[in-house]
Amino acid sequence: MAYWLFKSEPDVFGWDALVAKGDAGEEWDGVRNYQARNFMRDMAVGDLGFFYHSRTGLEVVGIVEVIAEAHPDSTTDDDRWDCVDVKAVRPFTNAVALDQIKQTEALSEMVLVNNSRLSVQPVTWNEWQAVCAMGDTNP
Repeated sequence: MAYWLFKSEPDVFGWDALVAKGDAGEEWDGVRNYQARNFMRDMAVGDLGFFYHSRTGLEVVGIVEVIAEAHPDSTTDDDRWDCVDVKAVRPFTNAVALDQIKQTEALSEMVLVNNSRLSVQPVTWNEWQAVCAMGDTNP
């Protein structure tokens, strides 16, 4: 199993919108960055990820599960772009703000800290455990 972080602007598609989709989940579409796309191509069904509110909030708010491997993004006819499907697993008990993450020495190498613009990114096992503990959430 691998761990990831998915970023979305809450006023465009936030945690509550994904929760409303239920077990059917939703495509993580609209990604137009090759590195982020390649990360999605590496994902497997059952991988877990953080749902991160970007722009507004700047915080990890929940855990998602990959429920469909990479496939063509339905929002474009350009065959260069793929996406995965994800569903909400559980919210964080306490959202974990970017400032908290940046102030945590054990997370200093986290992609979120060093490449905050990347919308889909890997998370290590140790980072996963640390952020879940900070959010008082079962990993």
